[in-house]
Amino acid sequence: MSTQEAGPKLNLLLDGCRELGIPIDEHQQEQFARYSATLADWNQRVNLTNIVEPEAVQTLHFLDSLTVVGALPTESLQSGRVLDVGAGAGFPGVPLKIIFPGIKLGLMEATGKKVTFLRHLVDHLGLSDVEVQHGRAEDLANDAAQRKSFDVVLARGLAKMAALVELTLPFLKTGGLLVAHKKGDIAQELTVAAKAIKLMGGKAPNLREVNAPGLNDGRVLVVVEKVSPTPVGYPRRAGMPAKQPIGV
Repeated sequence: MSTQEAGPKLNLLLDGCRELGIPIDEHQQEQFARYSATLADWNQRVNLTNIVEPEAVQTLHFLDSLTVVGALPTESLQSGRVLDVGAGAGFPGVPLKIIFPGIKLGLMEATGKKVTFLRHLVDHLGLSDVEVQHGRAEDLANDAAQRKSFDVVLARGLAKMAALVELTLPFLKTGGLLVAHKKGDIAQELTVAAKAIKLMGGKAPNLREVNAPGLNDGRVLVVVEKVSPTPVGYPRRAGMPAKQPIGV
C-alpha cells in the first residue's frame, strides 16, 4: 500500500495528531493504514473489537491511544520500556510505538487468538523492539524479568481501578508511571481504589482530561506514579484482584 493510497483515508487521525501536537510522517501514516486494514480483515475471523469502521478506528482506537502522549515524560517516549497490559488488538501500545519507534514495547495478552493477531501485526508493520507475551498479569508480574522493570505501564479497558493497580503497578520501577484510560464519572471508583493504590506503592492519582477531536465525551487519563516497591505477594493469584479487590 502506497502512502498516496493511505494518506487521504487518515484525515481524522491526522487532524487529531495536529491538535495534540504529535508529528506523523508518511511512513507512519502507511503503518496506520495497514493496521486498520489488518484489523478489519482479522476481525472477520477473530473477535478483536466491535469498532471496525475505518473512521471510527482512526478516532476511537488510534487517536484515543495517542492521548497518553501528553501524560508521559519525553525520555519515556524516546527510549523508555513500556508495557501494555491486556493489549487486546494492540491499543494503546502499538499506535504509541508507531509514533515513537524508540520505545521498547511489551504487549501482554491472556487470550491466545489475540496474541496470534498481535504477533502477526508486529511483523506486518515492521516494528522492532516489541515483545508479545501470552499470559495473565497475575502470573507474569511475579517473573523477575518483568517485575519492577518498566518505565510506563498502559491499561485501556482492563478493570476497575482497585483491581487494575494490583495488576499493573508491580511491573513498574519506582518512579514509573501507570496511565489508565477511563471514561465518565470515576470519582467513586477512585475513592474505592485509594487503599489498593497506596498498598501497591502508588501515589494519589493525577487526572488528565482528554481533549481531542471526536473524544470529548468524558474521557480521562488516570496517571499514578509509583513511589515505593510493591509488597511481595502481590498481585495475588489469577482472578483474585478482580473477584476480591483490595479495599472493597
